[in-house]
Amino acid sequence: MESIKLNYKTGLAKGKHGIAIIGAGAITNAAHLPAYKKAGFNVVGIYDINSPSAHSTAMKFSIPKVYESLDDLLADADVSVVDIAVPPWFQHDIVEKAVKAKKHLLCQKPLSDTFEESVKIVEMAKEHGVKLAANLQMRYEPLIAGAKDLLNRGWIGDPIYGEITVSIKTYWEAWPWLVQSPILDLMYHSIHYFDSFRYLFGLPETIYTTVAKHPAQLEQGESRNISILEYPGNLRLLVTVNHNNELSDPYAKLRIEGTEGVINGTFGLMYDYPHGRPDTLEFYSKKYYPDQWISQKFDETWIPDAFIYTMNELLLSIEEGREPQNSGKDVLGTLQLVHSGYLSSKEKRPVSPSEIISLNEKEPIFHDDNK
Repeated sequence: MESIKLNYKTGLAKGKHGIAIIGAGAITNAAHLPAYKKAGFNVVGIYDINSPSAHSTAMKFSIPKVYESLDDLLADADVSVVDIAVPPWFQHDIVEKAVKAKKHLLCQKPLSDTFEESVKIVEMAKEHGVKLAANLQMRYEPLIAGAKDLLNRGWIGDPIYGEITVSIKTYWEAWPWLVQSPILDLMYHSIHYFDSFRYLFGLPETIYTTVAKHPAQLEQGESRNISILEYPGNLRLLVTVNHNNELSDPYAKLRIEGTEGVINGTFGLMYDYPHGRPDTLEFYSKKYYPDQWISQKFDETWIPDAFIYTMNELLLSIEEGREPQNSGKDVLGTLQLVHSGYLSSKEKRPVSPSEIISLNEKEPIFHDDNK
């Protein structure tokens, strides 16, 4: 099987932007800070309401400042970018203060657990003239970024079918607040898959979703979903996710079929979370590589490497005076899709993402730019 070099990486920002992190939890220690250290980003400080956790993380990653309050962080002139790593219902109030302090923001997705508040968060950043990006890191993990490059090159022709199929055992108790949440998989896990497909193909015309639980699960929210995304013409996508696989055969796969070829791959992180293994990707192209499969070898993994590029895209947008690709406005399209999935499951019908609009608007507030 021949190997080629795909173009799936972007250059790193050149400036030494001062980054301060809010939140010293597991994802900060496992993903954000290892990624920033690897990229050489300038992390100047950290704050957490649990001060011992902040001090422990600061010592572990040689962060020079530990702030005693959010106000102290926002008053620091060395800070130009704030990285928020807290549960979504805390995000609105943090953003409200941070935009007034003229700090650029990397927010967690979802921006909020309600669509209306997500819109308000995006509007606040726009009103105060600061850049707001969302941590949609699956876009930048190797398999999705590699598939994007192949689609852009036209090597598999016109895409007509795609699927992300995941069957794993997820130990939600690592996030106690998620165990109690009435919504679970779509909003906090499959949002990655919805965003990746939207990044690759744009917003679908409709989505039909059914969700379910496992009879023995302790979590309050849904732990399984099957979703069909329908596009104009012949393109159809499938997302199917099961978090209750107790057996020894976990899998997490991507397949994209086109008129001239096919892409197959695996998401290595899901095979041994959170340690994982490298992704795999192979493709067949009748036009460019007839009669053979081509493989791509990856050195990077989803955690921590993809977290480099969510922050890097924000930093590049600051340097280049443009909106980040993973902007707040852009993530609203993904949140429309997630909320459409919930509405579809509730009403047992296909739902157009345009139905998920601000309560104060007559027209859809998001117009997809990825098509």
